[in-house]
This record gives sequence, C-alpha cells and structure tokens, in this order.
Amino acid sequence: MPPGGYHGQSLHVRLDDGAARHAPIEDATLRAFLGGSGLGTRLLLDASPTGVDPLAPEAAIVVALSPLVGSPLTTSAKFAVVAKSPLTNRISDALASDRFAIELKHAGLDALVITGAAPAWSILVIEDGDVRLEDAADLVGRSSIDAEERMRERLGPSFRWFGIGPAGENLVRYATISGDNRHAGRGGLGAVFGSKRLKGIAVRGTTPCEVADREAVLALAKDLSKRSLGEGTAKYRELGTIANVLVLNRLGALPTRNFQSGTFDGAEEISGEAFHATPTKVRKHCAACTIGCEHVFGTKSGRMVRLEYEGVFALGSLCGIDDREVVLEAAARCDDLGLDVISAGGTVAFAMECAQRGLLEGAPDFGDGAGLLALLDDVAHRRGIGDLLAEGSRIAADRLGGDAPSFACHVKGLELPGYEPRALQAMGLGLAVGARGADHNRSGAYEEDFRPGSDRLAASTSKGPAAAGTENKAALLDSLILCKFLRGVFSDLEAESATMLSAVTGWDVTKEELLETAERIVTLKKLFNEREGWTRAEDTLPARFLTEPLQAPSDGPSPADGVSLSPQDLDRMILSYYRTRGWTDDGRVPAHRARELGLEAFR
Repeated sequence: MPPGGYHGQSLHVRLDDGAARHAPIEDATLRAFLGGSGLGTRLLLDASPTGVDPLAPEAAIVVALSPLVGSPLTTSAKFAVVAKSPLTNRISDALASDRFAIELKHAGLDALVITGAAPAWSILVIEDGDVRLEDAADLVGRSSIDAEERMRERLGPSFRWFGIGPAGENLVRYATISGDNRHAGRGGLGAVFGSKRLKGIAVRGTTPCEVADREAVLALAKDLSKRSLGEGTAKYRELGTIANVLVLNRLGALPTRNFQSGTFDGAEEISGEAFHATPTKVRKHCAACTIGCEHVFGTKSGRMVRLEYEGVFALGSLCGIDDREVVLEAAARCDDLGLDVISAGGTVAFAMECAQRGLLEGAPDFGDGAGLLALLDDVAHRRGIGDLLAEGSRIAADRLGGDAPSFACHVKGLELPGYEPRALQAMGLGLAVGARGADHNRSGAYEEDFRPGSDRLAASTSKGPAAAGTENKAALLDSLILCKFLRGVFSDLEAESATMLSAVTGWDVTKEELLETAERIVTLKKLFNEREGWTRAEDTLPARFLTEPLQAPSDGPSPADGVSLSPQDLDRMILSYYRTRGWTDDGRVPAHRARELGLEAFR
C-alpha cells in the first residue's frame, strides 16, 4: 500500500498514438521529493532526453500533484506543471490552483507524464482508468475559457479542464496553460502543449485517496483554516496583491517604462486603492481555499477581470500606462489569448523602448494603451512585429542587435517580475540565481530587503544566506503544495509542515528532514539546468541594472534616486549564495554535495 495521500502511480501518455501506461512511483521517491515541483522535476529528468528542444515531440511535460491534494487542508487544491521551458531552455515549474488537481487525484494518479505529438489537434481525456484522445478541431482558435465550456457540453459538467488559448497554439514562447481562468503562467509551457497539438486535458475521477490519520488531519485543517483568516493574510483579503503598487512606488522600487525608473507618476491611478474605489468588484476563492485573495473588477463593457499586482505592474507602469480601463482590458486579453502577463508586459515594454530609440518600426510608444492592446493580439497570432515579440525579449533583442540586448530585462530569458533590483538588492540576487530565471515565486528574497535593520539599497554578503533560505521555503511550499499566501500564518513552516505531512502520509516526518528535502529539490533543479548546458554567466542581471543608476522621477525625489548595483557587488552576493548551498565558487553542484542529498545519479 502507498503512503496516505498518495496512489503511488503515474500515468505516461504518448500522444503520437494515444498509448498510455501506468507506472508505480516508489515510496522512497515520494518521500524524497514530496510532490508538485519536487516530484515533477524528478520525473522530468527521467522522461525528457538531455539537450532536447523544448518544442520537440520527444520533450516531456509533467503534471504533478502532492499528498495534500484532496485533503481538507486549506489551499491544497494545487498542482505543478514541469517541463523544459521554450523561453529559457532551462527548468520551468509553473503552479496553478483548480479543482483539476482534485479530479486528477481522484483519477488515481500522483503525476501525469506526456510525450510525443498528436497527429491532429486533440484533447487528452482521462476518466478513471479510461485514457483516450478526442478530436479538438472545433476548439482551435478559442480561448481556454471558451474551450473549457465547449468541452463540458461535449463530455459533461463534472469534467475539469486544463488547456491553451491561441498563444499556445501559435507557439508563443510565454504562452500559459489555464483552467477555470487560473493559469500555469511562467515559462511558456502553453507552447509545449501547442507543439504537441494538445489543446487541453479533460479529467474526471472517482477513486478515493485516504489519509493516514483522518482525525488528526481534520483537526489540523480546522486550525489552519482559522489562522488563514487572521492578520497574516489580511493584505490579500482586503486589497489583494495590488496593494503593492503604492508601497513599491514610495520605495522607488516600482518598475516603470521598462525599468528606466523605479517610480511611476501615474501610480495613484492604477493603485489597489483606485481599483477598489470602482463600483463593480467582487472577491473570489480558489478551490479548497479559505483566504479569498482574488479581487475581480468590472470593465466598462461589463467584463469581470481578476487582477493581481504582477499584471498591474507589467501592463501598467512598466509600459507607462496609467489608464485603469486599459490595464483591465489588457489583463483580460492576456487571459483570453493565453499569455503570461509578466512576460507579455515585459516584452511589450522592451518593444516600446525600442520605439523610443528608433530600433523597431511599428512598435507603440510608452503610454499608448491602444497600441498595447493591439500588440498583445498581434503577439498571440504572430502577426507583423508580434511574430518577433512572440519569441520573448531575449531572442527579440538578439535578433535586433545593437544596444537592444542591454535593455532587454530578463534573466535566463524569463522577463523580470515587478521588483526593481537596484532598489531591492537582496531580491536582485534572488532574481539573478533563480533556476527558473527572474522569479518572485521561487525566491522571496525581498523579505530580507524589508527586514528591520537591513539596507535594501546596498549589496551585502549576508543576503546570500537569506536568498537561499527563502528559496528553500518556496521549494517546500511548491512541493507540498500549499499557497505562499499562507507563509505568514506559520510560526515555523518546516515544523508545522512536518506535522501535517505525518498526519496525511503516516510517515514520521521531522523538521530537519524537510529542511533537507527543500535543499534537495532546489539542488535537483540546478542539476537539471547543468545537464541542459547551464553556465555561470547565466546567473546575473541585465546590463541595465549593473551599469545605469535609477533615474529620478519627473514629479519629485524618490528614496532610490541614483542607486546603482555594480557587477562586483552582485558577484560577491552570488558567491555568498553559492557557498551557503555548498556549491563550488563557479556555481556547480560538487559530487560530495550531490551524494549528501541523494542526488549522485543526476550529476
């Protein structure tokens, strides 16, 4: 019998001919990597050939669950999608929340591994033990939301959906995969689906998955749900993450006009406070979540749009847009087309600066809302300059040449999230070393920037251990899987996670074991990247951040005016991070460290 919370089974599907087989997952593998990002990375290393093109048929994509899925523990209805990214050619593990996770668990699975390419556009249908491909010709060109509705009309309302929109079909390198209007967004995994002519997955299941100690799990769930409604999550319930707009603007850390400045003179207009002053708004919950962090706003046309800080920054200040209606419409368009809002906004902002410098004919200017909306459509359908920008800012800059690569704001090809690295230098370190690229979800190093007594405007070797520590916590949360908005609820994340995991699985898990598990998962991602050609030169920030001080805003001084981050200071912080992890000074995992973590087979 598998441990509680697991079926001990993966399903491997080859889309070329629809062949499917179940394969057991050993208990030792489950315990070593838990689920979600950890288990997904472990299975990907076996399933995807070394050096494979991410869009080749033989490239694998993995959907991985965790032992907490289907339990009453709040925020546990989550899953990870793991593949080699077509945007970065490195590991990408994107998370989503939806009842899709629960249905896949009820189909008797802990993971789904997909390879090959279907001969025609298809839906992968999983119904307990029945696995089949169905024709999806009638869904091509439709948004994931529309395709989901039509799928239910065909298969029945109890099926859950996870699929792509036009951007994924057209192999945009930052296309998303979506279900119930929630997205596995970063890294372009929607393009991987598109390369396989897989419009989506429909799943329904009836197989129960028992926990080891039901009474203990219920008690833990009741306590966690109560705490999830306390002060630790108040920000997310009241204004949501869009509360960050004015906070970061005051700190000079709100990325503006392609990171030329850290302060936006239109911040008030696109602030969380301004959006909440609009008459039409509602608050929603993800499946199996008590927090209710989703803030949904109405447009003038009557469309309801879910909005997060990353969308507001990327489609607002980063592009010089201060029109709330445009930001809402752009976010809705990204949802419909299946575009990652951060990479979409980052790539359009890059194009806007190209226009400013006379490098790209036909690109809109900063502040051109109509131009932004039109360009999003062109990117998703690869029309005109949208074909170039569908490749992402790194490839587009390389093709344009000249000075363009110096202001393409990405790490490893992944566009930067909404944190100005010169004004938040611990976060700058976290972005530079991230296995997935520039990433605020796998590194919470900004916590060090905001720690009392820490100087966020100065580099320090103390930031290396801090950045590594936040990565470890993220790896644990992403593999259990629990929402990161719960992190402020725990007084000791690893100890409380060990208690929950013990009750679910029946294992005798300790805090110390989970600390090592988190290190193992972070290191495994690094080993994947090493296998795929990673070099030390990749762990850096774009030239803009290492050669240009922050510009002063037009409407007055900012606390970060003139702040800079030198290449030497960044390198010192990176070395501190490597040494904290026990890696070599050039950032590689040494044999002895791999052995200590049980990863010698992957070095």
